[in-house]
Amino acid sequence: MTTELTYPGVYIRELPSGVRTITGVATSITAFVGRAARGPVDDPRTLTSYADFERTYGGLWSESNLGHSVRDFYRQGGSIAIVVRVHQTAANDVATITFGAGPSQIVFEAANPGSWGSELSATIDNQVSDTSDTTLFNLTVTDDGTGRVETFRNVSFATGSARRVDNVLKQQSSLVRVRGALPTAALGGLPLTVAAVNGNDGGALSTNNYTTGANMRDNKKGLYALEKVDLVNMIVVPPYTAAGDVGSQVIADTLAYAEERRAIMIMDPPPAWSSVDNAVTGVSAASFTSSINAAVYFPMIRQPDPLRDGQIMDFAPGGAVAGVIARTDGTRGVWKAPAGTEATLNGVVEMSVPLTDLEIGQLNPLAVNCLRAAPAAGHVVWGARTRNGSDRLASEWKYLPVRRTALFLEESLYRGTQWVVFEPNDETLWSQIRLNVGAFMNNLFRQGAFAGTTPNEAYFVKCDAETTTQDDVNLGVVNIVVGFAPLKPAEFVVISLQQMAGQAGGG
Repeated sequence: MTTELTYPGVYIRELPSGVRTITGVATSITAFVGRAARGPVDDPRTLTSYADFERTYGGLWSESNLGHSVRDFYRQGGSIAIVVRVHQTAANDVATITFGAGPSQIVFEAANPGSWGSELSATIDNQVSDTSDTTLFNLTVTDDGTGRVETFRNVSFATGSARRVDNVLKQQSSLVRVRGALPTAALGGLPLTVAAVNGNDGGALSTNNYTTGANMRDNKKGLYALEKVDLVNMIVVPPYTAAGDVGSQVIADTLAYAEERRAIMIMDPPPAWSSVDNAVTGVSAASFTSSINAAVYFPMIRQPDPLRDGQIMDFAPGGAVAGVIARTDGTRGVWKAPAGTEATLNGVVEMSVPLTDLEIGQLNPLAVNCLRAAPAAGHVVWGARTRNGSDRLASEWKYLPVRRTALFLEESLYRGTQWVVFEPNDETLWSQIRLNVGAFMNNLFRQGAFAGTTPNEAYFVKCDAETTTQDDVNLGVVNIVVGFAPLKPAEFVVISLQQMAGQAGGG
């Protein structure tokens, strides 16, 4: 800034340093998409504990695997989950509570569909602050299923009221909304209590509820409701079909969306993978994905089910694995493979298919990440490959931590360089870019994120007249080239032993 010099004295100028700190994004925010007993539909909610899931979505439910996946995520050390409830609409699936008739009628409906709404009841009374105002009333709503009670005092059905009941409920209630028009005449016979009618859990889910329904993407519904959230790192779609599977079209659409969002899809084993041979056959099929943004785990995990008196049941491992990944990110960093003796699966009793070393040797080269029992460590994750990690593909994105590190860098640099847009495209800008991106990369190097013993061996940042030509400048383009030396997991440890012949010592 230029300061006009008008009087004799000392003038202070603040000079910009050019430092714009780039902050690394979160790496383990996990999205779960599935059916729940209650909660908002096609409206993602961010949760920080399983208790949040119980309050918002009703906890474990025998009709869905979503609750078990979210529970396992937090049991293994997960931190932030984003849940999208999908629902197949059916007749009378939203419970209603009706007071009065004609011009005095007001109808309340459950805040979202489900049989939970049939346990609601509401009471209206006229013990208000201004008894001369016949539009005022008090509303008390009770959820007999959970014992929750909501009370709204001095609400009104008058159109111009600051306490108009439909607006108040929309902003403050998690139980009910107003359906239809407001009454034009006061209710009589107060106080009055009415129980809810109707309310059901809808039909079975299909591909249409996730990705292929009409205008799903435009309306941000199903999987695409995640467009409403800022950042997603992993996506889990718990099995939803009658066979305990996920439709192939949903998998394909989810993988495509994960690539758009720089996220990883954690895939559960299909139900047909009931043995090692079946898994080898299934993963070798041409139709099975080889996406660099996916990882599949086998077999199912077995643990007690509170809904079945603690009986040991099979569960999809996706949520638990996502929790292990989140735990590893928090303790070691995204560049550490989420596998090994530290990657324990808490609460797991056994695997649906116990695996031996030789059986793991069949699956690992095909990029199937195995879950196994390890002596002393317990049940652990024993693989860290992407679906592009099959030996025959020889992919640079073979390993999951390498791919996730790249996605972390891409997202962090994408967000951290937004300030560059519309800046003058010359050497001054290029030097600022090198300074700030270089500082970010060097900080990661000091944390042990890259291979190499010196910064020059670990990474490079290039932004100059070589990367950005005069033609690029004329087109308004600045090119930044960032390279890094990834840390690859020690997947195979070879120990060579040699027996030494005894030698007599000289005297």
